Amino acid sequence: MKKIFLPIISAILLASCSGDFLDISPETKKPAENFFTSESDALAATTAIYSFLRSWDNSAFPYQYLFGVPADDVLKGSNPGDASGILVYDNFTYTASDGGVEGYWNGQWNAVARCNQVITNVPKIAMNEELKTRLVAEAKMLRAYFYFNLVRIYGGVPIFDGIPSDFNYNIPRNSVDEVYNFIISDLTSAAAILPTNYPSTDVGRVTKGAALGLLSKVYLYKKDWQKAFDTSNQVIALGYSLDPDFNHLFRLAGEFGPESVFEVDCECSALGGSQYAEVQGVRNEFGWGFFTPSQTLIDAFEAGDIRKELTLLREGETTPEGDLIVVGDPLSVKIFNQKVYVPRAQNNYSCGYGSRQNIRILRFAEILLINAEAANELGNTATAITNLNKVRTRAQLPNTTANSQAALRTAIWHERRVELAMEGDRFVDLVRTGQALTVLGASGFKANKNEVFPIPQNAINDSKGVLTQNPGY
Repeated sequence: MKKIFLPIISAILLASCSGDFLDISPETKKPAENFFTSESDALAATTAIYSFLRSWDNSAFPYQYLFGVPADDVLKGSNPGDASGILVYDNFTYTASDGGVEGYWNGQWNAVARCNQVITNVPKIAMNEELKTRLVAEAKMLRAYFYFNLVRIYGGVPIFDGIPSDFNYNIPRNSVDEVYNFIISDLTSAAAILPTNYPSTDVGRVTKGAALGLLSKVYLYKKDWQKAFDTSNQVIALGYSLDPDFNHLFRLAGEFGPESVFEVDCECSALGGSQYAEVQGVRNEFGWGFFTPSQTLIDAFEAGDIRKELTLLREGETTPEGDLIVVGDPLSVKIFNQKVYVPRAQNNYSCGYGSRQNIRILRFAEILLINAEAANELGNTATAITNLNKVRTRAQLPNTTANSQAALRTAIWHERRVELAMEGDRFVDLVRTGQALTVLGASGFKANKNEVFPIPQNAINDSKGVLTQNPGY
């Protein structure tokens, strides 16, 4: 079912890099300059990028600090005294010296550097030309994803298009628009090369649909409605479909299904598993119990919406797979994220709880909602309603009653909230749509400051002032 990960030699990564926020210690003793000599090296280097997607920095605490807890749908979770430092993200009192701010920054640059090693070095290898071209396209698609994370969280950041010829990594930040244009260039280039699907031995690699899907989302953030509409239509034409069973969609049997546009393979393997599910699992039964649903999220679901109980995992319930949920910590919260639940009988305990749970980065349901939002902003009410209702029908809800542009805009935003609940989009959606101050102001959110996070103080210090801080920090 999950075949993407090949044997990996991670020493390729940053042996030649300088600049502290890009320096990552090699994991073996083989230096990068001696690595990129064969086709197997090219494959291993590309696999090193994929392995980062399941890493702690990209999918566990640092990710949740910035994409999860600041929103109104995610709470710290666990018990009150456990990791109470996370609360600074809930009340917007974090600083440029906070470990989560720095951890996510360092992690994303680690990933960008892995991509740039492939983009710079693989073209020099004597190997199958078709495979070489595809691996570089994969690296560009993934680099675009990491830059998309960086620009949404930190604003403008330095652009490194491959390994600099002078090895100078201490350069100023580019503007937000420049970063978005760089992302668009990478995704457009990758989409022209990547296949629409792979043989079973390579399931999990990024596809043309993944590149176009992420590109449509980038255009959504840029409010380039026509391109968001046209690009999401290209994805729709590739033949994706909604999984008719919302519970199945998030279980192991639903991984890499017809709704999967961009999904991270987290199967327990020689690389270990992922802690994405473990940190959110039911406390002292399946996991650590962090990053749990808020009451405002619970209240946001309409009556009859099947997604509500398939998003929430409550103490005392018996899951469709037959597990009785018993919270082992009497002081813990009692409601958790069911989307990350792995049935006890299917868990691979050699890698810890939930290590088999894939991370769904982009689903076809979101493509439909991107298309609906863009269509609505273009005045195409009929198409917006059609695609919004496809998502609602799967949730066993009646068709939307919204029929004006303003009402549809609100309905689509709401649908994104409940469809993508706990999947890391809520905070950046609130910022993107201009709702952040209204929704989060009472929690401490300040306009013209908290739309982005601070550049880590250590990165600014290491750059000797070349990197500048975001306003308000």
